[in-house]
Amino acid sequence: MIVRIILCCSILFSLEVSAQQFDLLIKGGHVIDAKNNIDAVMDVAIEDGFILQVAENISPENAFTVVDAKGLYVVPGLIDLHSHNFHGTDEDRYLANSFSALPPDGFSLRAGVTTIVDVGGAGWRNFKEFKKQTIDKSKTRLLAFINIVGAGMAGGSFEQNLQDMDARLTALEANAFKEHIVGVKVAHYYGPEWTPVERAVEAGRLANIPIMVDFGATEPPHPLETLFMEKLRPGDIFTHTFGHVKGREPIVNFESGKLEPFIMAAQERGIIFDVGHGGGSFLFDQAIPALQQGFKPNTISTDLHTGSMNGGMKSMLNVMSKFINIGMTVPEVIAASTWKPAQVIKRTELGNLSVGAPADVAVLKIHEGEFGFVDIKGWKYPGTRKFECELTLRDGTVVYDLNGLTRPEWESR
Repeated sequence: MIVRIILCCSILFSLEVSAQQFDLLIKGGHVIDAKNNIDAVMDVAIEDGFILQVAENISPENAFTVVDAKGLYVVPGLIDLHSHNFHGTDEDRYLANSFSALPPDGFSLRAGVTTIVDVGGAGWRNFKEFKKQTIDKSKTRLLAFINIVGAGMAGGSFEQNLQDMDARLTALEANAFKEHIVGVKVAHYYGPEWTPVERAVEAGRLANIPIMVDFGATEPPHPLETLFMEKLRPGDIFTHTFGHVKGREPIVNFESGKLEPFIMAAQERGIIFDVGHGGGSFLFDQAIPALQQGFKPNTISTDLHTGSMNGGMKSMLNVMSKFINIGMTVPEVIAASTWKPAQVIKRTELGNLSVGAPADVAVLKIHEGEFGFVDIKGWKYPGTRKFECELTLRDGTVVYDLNGLTRPEWESR
């Protein structure tokens, strides 16, 4: 009886969808949705900014706009977990309302990114300014990890000031702006103390949000094993996973080429390993051996700023393309760029195509050919596949359409 009722309801829902007028139908694309275990050719119907239905052979009869996605991948809007977007004109303030940060809309939507996370640009002293100046004015959904430093990621002496690292005030600001603040960031500290990490963890505990650690620059380096197994909590994030910088142990031993044995244990414990490519934090001689030894990042991100966008990093799609060429499958890369980061930041309404979810959608093409991908040392890795974004929807609205998939054909008069 229960099975019959469910089946009848399903049939009734399908009939209702086919009968009603709806905004947009993406037809015949290869849908990848990690949350709902979809990896197949399906249609996606959208109405009033939300996902209406994902199914085979939805009738186009009542769709206002039909997109032919045959040969393309249809995925949730990408989530870039590590970016820098508190752009402004303050002199000598690095990524806190200064010139090195970037406005998100110019670099996200054209790459299929509908949600971007600024990590640490603002602290409790200047988050309101960041919100008013950038968050509230962006088409891209812009979230934030608030810096444990009150002045934010202003560089230099600002980020060495232990007196400005206040866990209570940071947590208070995070709790005041729960819609926008999804984590706490700690970075760029050169001293021998663990104090910045400990205060960031305390702020995260008080606000019930994860922390992200940009770790290193101490001599001798702090042990990564201590960070992962003693200092961080399950769900906290280690970014720049495949970097090898002065003052930080690499995850792949430089001399032996072997993955450090505690890395897998840390991932199993629940530590999140984020790519955070950037202008100085992605090396093929770290990433390729790690993947060959069975280690894969939890999340893929760019570390977007003026120092990375025109170097080896380029864009979210370029970083994703590197991983489908060095050992991850397309579904794994899509999951690490959609559903997994949504879970990490506890925004599980994002990163999926569930019925009723916000209609953030990226339609991607994978080109086949001969391509070159560059790391931060300037080494080129030859690849045969490369992502390109054809169409981006944000809450059901077309915000990027490379080849006019949603547009009518021109007719001469």
